[in-house]
Amino acid sequence: MADQAGVTSDAGDSGRVSLMNDPKVRGLVFQALLIIAVIFLVYSGVTNAGNNLARAGIASGFGFFSERAGFDIGQSFIPYTNDSTYLQAFFVGLLNTMVVGVIGIFFATIIGFIVGLARLSKNYLVQKFATVYVETLRNIPVLLQLLFWYKAVLSILPSPRQVGLEPGVEVVFSLNNRGLYMPRIVPEAGSSLILYAVIIAIIAWVLIGRWAKKRQMATGQQFPVFLTGLGLFIVLPLLTYLVTGMPLSLEYASLQGFNMVDGWVIQPEFMALLLGLSLYTASFIAEIVRAGILAVSHGQSEAAFALGLRPNLTSRLVVVPQAMRVIIPPLTSQYLNLTKNSSLAVAIGYPDLVSIFGGTVLNQTGQAVEVISITMLVYLTLSLLTSAFMNWFNSSVALVER
Repeated sequence: MADQAGVTSDAGDSGRVSLMNDPKVRGLVFQALLIIAVIFLVYSGVTNAGNNLARAGIASGFGFFSERAGFDIGQSFIPYTNDSTYLQAFFVGLLNTMVVGVIGIFFATIIGFIVGLARLSKNYLVQKFATVYVETLRNIPVLLQLLFWYKAVLSILPSPRQVGLEPGVEVVFSLNNRGLYMPRIVPEAGSSLILYAVIIAIIAWVLIGRWAKKRQMATGQQFPVFLTGLGLFIVLPLLTYLVTGMPLSLEYASLQGFNMVDGWVIQPEFMALLLGLSLYTASFIAEIVRAGILAVSHGQSEAAFALGLRPNLTSRLVVVPQAMRVIIPPLTSQYLNLTKNSSLAVAIGYPDLVSIFGGTVLNQTGQAVEVISITMLVYLTLSLLTSAFMNWFNSSVALVER
């Protein structure tokens, strides 16, 4: 009986030991311990931050958004004065950052594709020029390039008087050390119809593109989508402009004293940031484009030539569409890098989100935790939205086997 009891006890111990050695049970235990540790660290951090803010006499929360900002911003795409709130200043910085990001991505993509194709050119000078461009710009820190464009190029431009401008005389375009001045479009009554015409033209362009794609898949016949869409985009708003009595006028810049007034100005800080980010990112995009094109089998080009396609049509209709599936994933990373690198704008005085909200607002309110957290959340949101759009675009241009 004792032996039987001993055997029973050993079996029970063996069952307990086997339970402890079960990978699933062990994994659940480790995960539970990790969750507890994370919760403890977060709680400790929040508690410590709250105690430190209380000892410093700084009230936590987001009530500061409704307070008066009390500072001016050099460039704003929306109405803003020093009597505006911190919330309005936040939106000014956010919009300034988004404008630089969107326009920078546009120019970087165009320049990158052109330089990438030039890297594969059979023309010796074109190929070497593209190589020098890529190897030079991508190996110089982007911050130094921003300082170069701002300090060594734009800041040394002549003043408005030195370029020969006469006081009171209106000018169409003028590039000087105050910025690039050009006419400003002044909307009048009925001008909103022109905007609606532009929106309708864009929608029609998209619908025509979808219809042409289905038509080509069914019949093999191509339709001039680009020329048709471009014609709608130009003709429809132009007709609306004429029919509504031309409800748009131009306001020209002129020199008054030592300053330029009226018109529309692109400030040197914006131009330097846009040039630096676009050219720097384009050097990486060029290599991505070159690698994507080289990834396409040379037999594809030979087959297109055998069918009688010219080299330009072969590149546009055969090589580039197949290269896009290789180009788009790393292209997304470069778009994200450009958006995040825009935070270096504070080095040249451009009022972006980091400069306005993470700089001036933080210094005036002392709300370090809230301001830095919101700034990081904004950049995280912009990056996730960019990635989501590029993933959708990648799936739309992916090759589908039939």
